[in-house]
Amino acid sequence: MSLKVAVIAGGDSAESAISRSSANEVSRSLRERHVVELLELDENITSNIIAFAPDVVFPVLHGPPGEDGTIQGYLEMLGLPYVGSDVRGSALAMDKYVAKTLFLKAGLPVLEDLLVTVADVERSSALIAERFGQSVVIKPLQQGSALGVTRLPEGGDLSRPLMDARKYGDSVLVEPYFEGKEVTAAVLDLDGEKKVVFPITEIELPDGEWYDFRNRYEAGRSVHKIPAALPASVLEDIANYASKAHECLGLRDLSRADFLVSETNEVVLLEVNTMPGMTPTSLYPDAAQAAGLSFDDLVDKLVASAVARAGNASEA
Repeated sequence: MSLKVAVIAGGDSAESAISRSSANEVSRSLRERHVVELLELDENITSNIIAFAPDVVFPVLHGPPGEDGTIQGYLEMLGLPYVGSDVRGSALAMDKYVAKTLFLKAGLPVLEDLLVTVADVERSSALIAERFGQSVVIKPLQQGSALGVTRLPEGGDLSRPLMDARKYGDSVLVEPYFEGKEVTAAVLDLDGEKKVVFPITEIELPDGEWYDFRNRYEAGRSVHKIPAALPASVLEDIANYASKAHECLGLRDLSRADFLVSETNEVVLLEVNTMPGMTPTSLYPDAAQAAGLSFDDLVDKLVASAVARAGNASEA
């Protein structure tokens, strides 16, 4: 069935350029089967949506306000079906501290953490050093694509990364540094279908590097190894953790959980993304392909799920 699909991209977030790249891929693919309008998240968004009158919206947005529940609430008020998690699930997943609190209560393996303010750098630095020493990772509380993340495996000055993080919000999440392989698990949870976890992906990087913004989006900077080179029991554990994290946040349609795995196969869950990247170098489409699901079929299934969910809700 051909649908009118509004794909929303961009906005003013720190990840807006990546959003536009993802949205271009999604729009190109959906045009094979549907009528698609690619809309920029700007001051004209409401008039443009009303003029197009879509059957369903695909908000291909990364970071706030696209992944934190804001755009989801907006679409709810307009009465439009949309791809992805609802207001509550999006808001919970976007806040790393809140999400980790829920993961901990669900029995998922997470690192200790400390929430500190960037307003008082001297006091926050002292709190971090007292709790973890100086070998830490400092993360913005609500940001994706590794933006604003500082890793200090050998320790170092804590004040500079705290000051640098001010552009991303008032607080940061601090965790002890944990050395391990970077792996990810993609979840597909469509309306009326059984939830699926795609084959686990290991991210291979140049020696001494990590999966930062450049290595995520610059072609040739990383290799996606599917399935990850881990024992079968560890792969099963990771898949179960990803599924449980998706459930405990109340997510729907799609998510991607990121993990670290140590040399002794200890697994820690880092975070969950509710709108994974859909660029040519992104992890989620590669994992779907490894599971036998083409990109065209993936995005088609996502819009069909959103429409079916809205239909079921109206009949209830």
